[in-house]
Amino acid sequence: MKPGLQAGHVESVEITVTDDMCPAFEGRVVHQTLSTVSMVYYMEWVARLTILPYLEDDEEGIGGGVSVQHLAPAPVGKSVVFYAEVTEVDGRRVVCRVWAEHDKARVGEGEVVQYLLPKVRIDARIAAMC
Repeated sequence: MKPGLQAGHVESVEITVTDDMCPAFEGRVVHQTLSTVSMVYYMEWVARLTILPYLEDDEEGIGGGVSVQHLAPAPVGKSVVFYAEVTEVDGRRVVCRVWAEHDKARVGEGEVVQYLLPKVRIDARIAAMC
């Protein structure tokens, strides 16, 4: 890992909720709001943005855990901002506090854990599962 990543580093991503982000099961849309799955996707993405500038060429980030609560709806068409704040850097382990909000409510909050590992180690672990 390149030096410099520290607790307090914040990244953000703004999205507009679209129909393909709604919860759907068996082809049936349940609500015209941001699904929990989509919320988690963007929380992982914004947390990943905190590590990208610090990856060495031979490294990659890998997920270690996601724990979130979905607190309020974000209807289709609503602009939502996702934030990730690095709260801990411990060796190759990076922990981010994540949250999402729009103009009327906090949509969700939680934590994302990532590990920065050599690509060869990740590839070997994947190959061992084949």
